[in-house]
Amino acid sequence: MDTKPPQNLGLESVGGLAIHIIISKLGPSEAASVACVNKRFKDWASDGSIWSSFCNQELHLNSPVDPLGNPCPNFKAAYGAWREAYGMYPWSLVRRVKNVWDRNRSWFTDNFPEVLPTLRKGASEDEINELEKSLKVKLPLPTRVLYRFCDGQEPVSDASRGNKFRTMCGLIGGYSFYNYLVDIFLLPIDLVIKETQDIVRHLGFTRPRYIVVAASSTFAKKIFFLDCEAGQLYVGTKNLLSVREMMPCVPNELIISVHDPKTGPQQDAMLLWLEEHAHRLENGMIKLREEGTTRSISQFPEQPPLCSSATTSGVQVRASAVFVPEFSDLLEEDNKYLFAYSVRLSLKPEGCVVHGMSHESCQLYRRHWIIKTNDQVVDDVDGEAVIGQYPLLCPGEKEFVYESCTTSAASPGSIEGSFTFIPGSLTHPRGDPFEVEVAKFPLVLPDYIF
Repeated sequence: MDTKPPQNLGLESVGGLAIHIIISKLGPSEAASVACVNKRFKDWASDGSIWSSFCNQELHLNSPVDPLGNPCPNFKAAYGAWREAYGMYPWSLVRRVKNVWDRNRSWFTDNFPEVLPTLRKGASEDEINELEKSLKVKLPLPTRVLYRFCDGQEPVSDASRGNKFRTMCGLIGGYSFYNYLVDIFLLPIDLVIKETQDIVRHLGFTRPRYIVVAASSTFAKKIFFLDCEAGQLYVGTKNLLSVREMMPCVPNELIISVHDPKTGPQQDAMLLWLEEHAHRLENGMIKLREEGTTRSISQFPEQPPLCSSATTSGVQVRASAVFVPEFSDLLEEDNKYLFAYSVRLSLKPEGCVVHGMSHESCQLYRRHWIIKTNDQVVDDVDGEAVIGQYPLLCPGEKEFVYESCTTSAASPGSIEGSFTFIPGSLTHPRGDPFEVEVAKFPLVLPDYIF
């Protein structure tokens, strides 16, 4: 057997291939150093496939573009443009921030593209410096990088409602109960300055420290503050204006205010908050809610253990709750925490099956709630209808959704109970009433508050 190498594969070619493989295993900095050896090494280290791989691995770039989206002549130039634009920041932090914005934008592209036009381009260093100068604060490093990638949401006016924000396109979303509606927007720098100056005067802070970074479209109802010194994110309670009462939105133990060689660069609450939000969108914990022609992100959990589900006689009931800090009073003894809850009712395709008989519809008649705090019953509610309505369920129709609220003196708590349904309808009953289970769902203070 002939074991000689092919005649057309010279020693130089074999060496070049080996060098190419070695460089591809190095990082971008090492590859740049190799390019300084001589012209031949420069050619090897400048190979487009190598830099395409670096751009994809570190920045998830599929085409050679700079941070503004402008095309570059090649991937090596694109990588250099990104490093130059963010050279004043730890590169691992830059990659992490880009990743969280990429994840959010990807989800919105696939599920809620109406939000995309509201997202501003990244702010400049000068704009961020102007914010710090105007408010006399120094932003945590992660927040600076977050604004470099995206300067919040565009405050498009809605003349019919008089709001500053595009209706129901909040990046964070929210919830509703009765006539109260929350939809949280991330504020752009110019509004951060304006709203912070306004509310700081109302709150009477003597030393600059907090800035307003997010708020509901019904402004002054739900407001999020970033503590620029500690890096924590807070949300105002019912007592915000009277005694400056706030609650932390991110577990304190996760916040790293200074660079630590063991744990890595800073991670303030803003970064952790947006990462957790992206995670919940991606895993389906929170989803879009559609009501008529309106779409928005609903913060009511959609998966267990925070969302319960039970099916009785073909009737499915899903239920979950969300903490409402802006109506919670931490100074109160008996009704300290307010929770909004969402109940979703639907009828399976086979219809309503009671005592072996199938019916094409059924209608809710009564409800029975058992509300507990620390496993102790604090309220037992029994009455007709739900929020004054008697929903008629039919197979194939969308869930009937209703929201209400309850207070709790402590956490954890829970709600469970049952609905009484009539086969057919209230006006044309087809059988005896039957009970439908509402499986227990929790009322708990969350680790992250949105």
